[in-house]
Amino acid sequence: MTELGIGIGWRPEIAEAVEGLAGVDWVEVVAENICADHLPDSLARLRRRGVTVVPHGVSLGLGGADRPDPARLAALGEKAVALGAPLVTEHIAFVRAGGALTASPALEAGHLLPVPRTRDALDVLCENVRIAQDALPVPLALENIAALISWPGEEMTEGQFLAELVERTGVRLLIDVANLHTNRVNRGEDPARALSELPVEAIAYVHVAGGVERDGVWHDTHAHPVPRPVLDVLADLASRVSPPGVLLERDDDFPPAEELAEELAVVRATLAGASVAGASAGASVRRGAAAGKPAGRPLLIGAGARVSGGPMPAVPDAAPPVPEAVAPVRGGSGDESARQRPGAASGSGSGSVEGARQRLGLAQASLLSALVAGTPVPEGFDSRRIGVQGRALAAKRAGVVAKVAPELPGILGREFRPAFLAYARSRPMSGGYRRDALDFAEHLLLAGRPEDPAAHRLLTRWWQDRSGSRPPGPAARLVRAVRHALVRR
Repeated sequence: MTELGIGIGWRPEIAEAVEGLAGVDWVEVVAENICADHLPDSLARLRRRGVTVVPHGVSLGLGGADRPDPARLAALGEKAVALGAPLVTEHIAFVRAGGALTASPALEAGHLLPVPRTRDALDVLCENVRIAQDALPVPLALENIAALISWPGEEMTEGQFLAELVERTGVRLLIDVANLHTNRVNRGEDPARALSELPVEAIAYVHVAGGVERDGVWHDTHAHPVPRPVLDVLADLASRVSPPGVLLERDDDFPPAEELAEELAVVRATLAGASVAGASAGASVRRGAAAGKPAGRPLLIGAGARVSGGPMPAVPDAAPPVPEAVAPVRGGSGDESARQRPGAASGSGSGSVEGARQRLGLAQASLLSALVAGTPVPEGFDSRRIGVQGRALAAKRAGVVAKVAPELPGILGREFRPAFLAYARSRPMSGGYRRDALDFAEHLLLAGRPEDPAAHRLLTRWWQDRSGSRPPGPAARLVRAVRHALVRR
């Protein structure tokens, strides 16, 4: 296991600050934000100083029903080679659904969405992970995600799901303690239980990040300082095993370099305190054992892991009862004999995995359509939570489009955000954020907006320059409006 140390997420907005921070052993960069043949100068300078750079992917969608896109895998591998990275990381999530597998429109979430913790989903995920492992030039580690919504009919806890994933594929884990805290607030899941069920020897590194709670919902913003509850989860993890690396994430509302340095210092202090507390607990256990008292459940670890804590809390004998709500994704055997060792085929056989892909694909397409296209909420889901998540996805789309096409807010002014949110309610993203910006501009032009003539001319010119097409005239606007109305019917 590569020892990474203390790191911070590299972002262009804080590149200079990151280069000047003392005690930064490594950085992580969003893989989709760089090109393998033209690395940012800041990353090149960090590499020359001996700072490790790890590419962190967000678009593979390994938890989706489709097999991983070979082009995306190749691009991720090229970036790992260009950076000299010891590993690459991605997420246990789905980011798109629909398409040929389900004979339905292809939809993009623009966000990491949770996979159901079912046998079907696990079989598909394991096969997708093995495909990715075979294609990548370095080891792969996968991150647990934060979620606002829960799937009905789940068959495993998060810890059990991750443990079996590791057992069947040998993949490493990137444990985000902020996401564990988010799931505690939003879904009532105990971080301590998840940590007790994890194979801690598989941890490649750890994420910490900030967020904010509004109306009883925790938003994993990566735009706020790391709060005490997240640091407490980090301390719990560090009392069980000394993680090879810990990284501070910040993606928005970037503070001055001095505040970033203070946050890194707090992370270091939390790790040091957990190590001291763990050593004391371990000493107490050893004294108890010497006196003939029970020593507690032993902590099982693999080669290379370093234990700094005492006994691991007992793992519950079984998952919580499965709700009786209709489960849109089920299947696969729960028999222990079906669980496979790393690299082995799924216990259900390849034919069953194809069936699992179909079932999972239909369920994910139905959920994503409800989130981004306003279709009915699938049975068993919390409709209020679906509404909150859907609005959050639309707001994120608006924010990212404003970043990739900053001219649009400049042209539209205050009208940009409400106009985009109205557009997004019934028009899912299907081709990435830049395509989304073009489609939004065309949508406005088809509707004869903006009404201000000068703004309308600017938007027309902007759209024409980037689309390579003539702006739609009155006849074209009428035809497209009729076509869109027919499609919606």
